Amino acid sequence: MTRDPADLTTADYLDSAREMTAANRPYLAHLLAEEAARRTPDPATAAAIRATYPDPATTRTETD
Repeated sequence: MTRDPADLTTADYLDSAREMTAANRPYLAHLLAEEAARRTPDPATAAAIRATYPDPATTRTETD
């Protein structure tokens, strides 16, 4: 299905972020959630979205 990105809603981005989390794709989930947060007018809701999908580059731990 081809869609114009301008037609996507915040809910569309959050749904996709959940799908990427389920598929073990945390960076893509973070990027999609960041776009959802950017489109959210309420700062508290945007902060909650960002907290739910943190940047994996800053939360990742290295193991040997």
